[in-house]
Amino acid sequence: MVQAMIEISDNANQILNIVKARYNLKDKSKAIEKVVLDYGEDLLEPELRPEFIEHMKKIAKEKTIAIGTLENFRKRYGMS
Repeated sequence: MVQAMIEISDNANQILNIVKARYNLKDKSKAIEKVVLDYGEDLLEPELRPEFIEHMKKIAKEKTIAIGTLENFRKRYGMS
């Protein structure tokens, strides 16, 4: 585990106190960790998420449909 001394604003400190209380966390370090990990999930690109990789593997196993050219596609699916 990494230790760091940080300086935060009063507003950020209040938010950490709220997170700490809301989730019944032991200390502000746990509150910081929770905020960072929750926010990090939103930051990660979808293609980096394990569930996205699993989804793509399932799609790759599906049967493909050969349509040939764009013109053939349009004829087959009634697009003019």
